[in-house]
Amino acid sequence: MEMFPSWQVLLTFSLAAAALTITPGPDMTYFLSQTVGRSRAAGLAAFAGSALGIVLHSTLVAVGLSALLVASATAFLVLKIVGALYLLWLAIDALRNGSAFHLEGLGGRHPPLRRVFLKGFLVNILNPKVIVFFLTFLPQFVSAGDPYAGSKLFILGVFYVVVSAPICVGMIMSAGGLANALRRSARLRRTVDYVFASVLGAFAIKLLAARAQ
Repeated sequence: MEMFPSWQVLLTFSLAAAALTITPGPDMTYFLSQTVGRSRAAGLAAFAGSALGIVLHSTLVAVGLSALLVASATAFLVLKIVGALYLLWLAIDALRNGSAFHLEGLGGRHPPLRRVFLKGFLVNILNPKVIVFFLTFLPQFVSAGDPYAGSKLFILGVFYVVVSAPICVGMIMSAGGLANALRRSARLRRTVDYVFASVLGAFAIKLLAARAQ
């Protein structure tokens, strides 16, 4: 169906989404902190809230970018170029500064799971880096002349959750060992940084080279 991205696009998108998922950030810090400090149920609740935040981000981005595309295809193409440059900057920044992984102490507090879910949602939805990332990342997978761009943007955002869910659930199920490994091994953290930087860097360079042709 034309309103769905092609399998080639989904495959490329899955690779980039997986690289992003394994990179420590505020959402990973929160759901691993809840898992290690409390229970797997709390970790799953935190991740579920974060996943809902991603779906909301995708919806807003799809609506906003669809409106931009209708208003000006040129502006949409400019956004794609700026987005590719931003992805390249993220790759360079990951190599220069690395990922700051730390678990939050719960201080003996055990709020209801619905509150853990809500905080997971807020951690994601209020993170400006997530907003900017989705605003610049998703447009790379649709063309300015595609009449189904809006639906494809939304589907890709939801598909991001599909890709990240098994990875994050696996992290939660093995949270104790994973958290200790990340805290103790600078080499492991740097390996994650290199994977993230390699995938996004190669992707950004390919996009910029295609635009230059």
